[in-house]
Parts: sequence; C-alpha cells; structure tokens
Amino acid sequence: METLKDRICELYTGESIVSVRFRYALILFDAITIFFFIGTAHLPHGPWLIGLSQFVGLFILADFMARLWIAEDRKAHFMHLYTLADLVVIVTLFLDPFLSGNVAFLRVLRGLRLIHSYQLMNDLRRDSRFFRDHEETVIASVNLFVFIMVTTTTILVFFLDLEATETPYIDALYFTVATLTTTGFGDITMQTPGGKLFSVAVMAIGVALFVRLAQAIFQPRKVRCECPSCGLMKHDPDAVHCKHCGATIHIETDGLV
Repeated sequence: METLKDRICELYTGESIVSVRFRYALILFDAITIFFFIGTAHLPHGPWLIGLSQFVGLFILADFMARLWIAEDRKAHFMHLYTLADLVVIVTLFLDPFLSGNVAFLRVLRGLRLIHSYQLMNDLRRDSRFFRDHEETVIASVNLFVFIMVTTTTILVFFLDLEATETPYIDALYFTVATLTTTGFGDITMQTPGGKLFSVAVMAIGVALFVRLAQAIFQPRKVRCECPSCGLMKHDPDAVHCKHCGATIHIETDGLV
C-alpha cells in the first residue's frame, strides 16, 4: 500500500512531466464538470441524468479520497473550503434520488477547486509567464466567475419562473450581473422577501469581488518573493530591499528580453 500511496503522492505533488500533465488534466476535468453541473442544474433529474451525475461523482470521489489519503495533515486538509465544497458536491451527486432537485445548484461549488490548489499554482508559475505576470488578476477573475455561476444557478433554481421565459439561464445571468454591478435596470426583479434579501447579498459580495478584480488589474504589478527576514511575499519587480523591514531580497528574473 505504501508503494501505491507513493505513486499517488508523486502524481499530485511531483515534478515529473507525467505528474504535471496529470494535474493539468484534473483542472480540465474540473472545468468540464463545472459546465456540466451548470447546464443540468435546472433540468428534470431523470434516470439518465442521475446515472451520468453519479458516474462523474465516482471520479470526484476518487480524487477527493486520493487527496485526503496523501495529505500530511488530514484534519487541516479536510477543513479547506474547496475540500468541504467537494464533499457537498459528492453528497448531492450520490443522494440525488433521495433529495429535492433544488440541491443541484450546490454542485456548482465545484468551481472552488479551480486554481485553489497550491501545487497547481506552482505549476502555472513555472510553466506560464502570462500567469506569473498576471497571477492576482487570473485568481480574482476565477473567483468572480465562480461567484457569478453559483449565484446565477441559485437564482435559476429558486427564484426564477421557468415557464415565464424562453431563456431562463440568460435571464438569471442577466439579473445576477445587473444586481452585483448595482446597475439595476429593473426589468427583472425579485418579488419575495427572500429574493430581495438574496439580491442584497449579491450586491454586497459582488461589489467587493469587482473591487478586488479592479485592484488586481490596475494596481502596480507585484512579484512574489519571500523576504528572508519578515516574510513579506510581494514586492516591486525591481526591488532590492524589502519595503517592510529593509532586508536585502533576491528576486529571480528571466534575464534580458
């Protein structure tokens, strides 16, 4: 069993080409499952859809168990937000026949897995100059995308009258973006107290996410380099000394281009 564990650990944390390709394949799988869950959240859950969802769930469960098995601190790993989100997704997939169809929107929480992996972040920093140069922007964009998708699917499942429109998903997405940007065109509105309170939450959280994304795009770019003295991680690209403690830092560069 130790040999098997070592092999799995190498796939999830190793530096070999096979390991890196495996982790990129996992991210591709995550992206595909997210769009699958978004596209099927409001559909009637008949036998074929339940079977397909549970088939996908087997892969998610295997990934969940493998990550938990090789974790150095399993309790800390289990308490990560994206680990708990995966657990919620797995429960809704395998208990689908016994649960209300309304819980299907929770599967979009699978989106939290995107980017939020320390090893994947290292892979992207090493392999992609674009990611190195725009790391904060990419992460902020992914977080905003996940929030919009979760919110849109929640509105679609709980608050939108599917029989009153020919484009329910577009209407839910339109309401989400109009609300979180505080544009408020008013042609699609929530009529119930619960819907209005949900709209307030969307505006409050959405504005904060937009501000974060704007800061990542427009603020002066920083590079990641841990200060050996105080531990400050982000510095100006041409910094020689840490602005926090004054210690000498050595920022790696790609040389002249």
